[in-house]
Amino acid sequence: MSYASDATPLWTPNPATVGDTRMAQFMQATGHGRYGELWQWSVDAPAAFWTEVWRFCGMLGERGETVLEDGDRMPGARWFPQARLNYAENLLRRGPDAGEALVFRGENKVERRWTHAELHAEVARFQQFLIAAGVGVGDRVAGYLPNLPETLAAMLATTALGAIWSSASPDFGVQGVLDRFGQIEPKVLVCVDGYWYNGKPVDCLAKNAEVAARMPSLRHTVVVPYLNAAPVLDGIANAVGWQQMLTVDGPKTPIFKRVAFDHPLFIMFSSGTTGVPKCIVHCHGGVLLQHLKEHVLHSDVRPGDRLFYFTTCGWMMWNWLVSGLAAGATLLLYDGSPFAAGGAVLFDYAAAEKMTHFGTSAKFIDAAAKLGLTPGRTHDLAALRAMFSTGSPLSPEGFDWVYREIKQDILLASISGGTDIVSCFVLGNPVLPVYRGEIQCRGLGMAVEVFDEDGSPLRGAKGELVCTRPFPAMPVGFWNDADGSKYRAAYFERFPNIWCHGDFSELTAHDGMIIYGRSDATLNPGGVRIGTAEIYRQVEQLPEVLEALVIGQDWPPGRNDDVRVVLFVKLAEGAVLDAALVDRIKRQIRDNTTPRHVPARIVQVQDIPRTKSGKIVELAVRNVVHDRPVKNVEALANPEALDCFRARAELAD
Repeated sequence: MSYASDATPLWTPNPATVGDTRMAQFMQATGHGRYGELWQWSVDAPAAFWTEVWRFCGMLGERGETVLEDGDRMPGARWFPQARLNYAENLLRRGPDAGEALVFRGENKVERRWTHAELHAEVARFQQFLIAAGVGVGDRVAGYLPNLPETLAAMLATTALGAIWSSASPDFGVQGVLDRFGQIEPKVLVCVDGYWYNGKPVDCLAKNAEVAARMPSLRHTVVVPYLNAAPVLDGIANAVGWQQMLTVDGPKTPIFKRVAFDHPLFIMFSSGTTGVPKCIVHCHGGVLLQHLKEHVLHSDVRPGDRLFYFTTCGWMMWNWLVSGLAAGATLLLYDGSPFAAGGAVLFDYAAAEKMTHFGTSAKFIDAAAKLGLTPGRTHDLAALRAMFSTGSPLSPEGFDWVYREIKQDILLASISGGTDIVSCFVLGNPVLPVYRGEIQCRGLGMAVEVFDEDGSPLRGAKGELVCTRPFPAMPVGFWNDADGSKYRAAYFERFPNIWCHGDFSELTAHDGMIIYGRSDATLNPGGVRIGTAEIYRQVEQLPEVLEALVIGQDWPPGRNDDVRVVLFVKLAEGAVLDAALVDRIKRQIRDNTTPRHVPARIVQVQDIPRTKSGKIVELAVRNVVHDRPVKNVEALANPEALDCFRARAELAD
């Protein structure tokens, strides 16, 4: 069963102002009166489309004559093979006199501001340190950092030189960091003395010392002070403090080395819950061009806007956020718990800083609704024009809460893509209406379709989300994958020459998209595929249920020919999973989906395991229930939660 959105949109662009959006201006510049026509042109004429994006967004660099080589190969297509550009140069294009570059808040403990002049100076000084350390084109610099201003400066200094940046958040354990950075052998590690979470300090110096000792490629470890102004670095090999490092003499203007379009920019990592994380390599031109398209056109980010996304540096949304500088935005950075200081800290931030774009996760929206927050009544959100949601499917009820409790006149852009493309396949659009439960549209230049099992296109039915033509933000490959076999196996084995993303999806009558969950977590009782999001949507409406996780358990045991649906629930304080609540849960699911969605077993747990970016891990739980190993618990934010699922008597019969 799919859930159809209402025929009446929750939000419609204002006819008086929609023409001022950058998307409307782009449509006029390219001669397309409707978005559907523009999208079709963008996938049918990719060379013309991406050239126009480069021109319209004012991308700095030498474009060259050729736009696309081997455009019929995926992987294998090459974009702008003669181009020379630099990602960092584009992010710092406004120059040192442009005013405020960023604002930072660390919960309610720390607040800082940097002008563009300060950002340029910090980038230039760290860059001089890197040059003195022997870091050059193609070398790696790793950040084991919170979402700090120094993190942004370190990344820009690295990529401006043509070196490669990779990052992880400081809540990763030592082995999780080594599993990631150990594969790419960085010359310099930038880390932090500690961080704040939910009002409590978390010291990181011992972890830093162990990581530095076990990573032989490192020449220097740079420690950024956050908890303490002058942390003691005695136990960390080749360590230098950020302030001391910045005494290196050098110009206050960064050096920008222009590189090829496909020159490596970022190395990002898969979640790692099914093995050692894959090292996904993204390039200067692909990331920049795609992010400019998404910020300027799809998100309507304009010079002077104030862009926020709640993210850590271990999630691709950090990379997406910081690219907002290239669109002229001031970045609003945040580190810590999203519910610190009484639960409204992010809305306090939005009101105080006149936030124009608020990015978060579907789980945050669900949790805010459960807490009974009413930000539209308690905070001045007059400046807010758009809200983004990703990380998991946003339920129709989540849409309702945003329009009821935040703002009626707001673009709610549910977006979906991934680390694999460091961007979106489907996302928001300021010239289209918002329908309840739907992502608005397929991204420009992204030939997204939904395929059935045989590879035939579907509409109004569930299937696999695919992309049938190349696009610039495809990875240039995986690190340490010389023949490309791991890269091809990850995305191109299911349908040859077509990217299969692994999302269970539906293309709607409005040309929007509904995501039902990951394909590898899809339930299959009696041979009928069920998306996990369909069950979560129903269960989490009940006030007693804080969070849920559902798996398919092989049944009978030892056989692989069928599964039964098992639902795990984390309950609100004081709630009990008695027969009455079990009956209510089953009735809620049956009445609003189908009898096949109703779980055979419902089990209470104390916690739900999730990745560092907040995604629940159905596959890891499924392995635990079936007494199979979980290959990389270091990828989890709360690995101890897996113990809640081991040897449960409720699942023995």
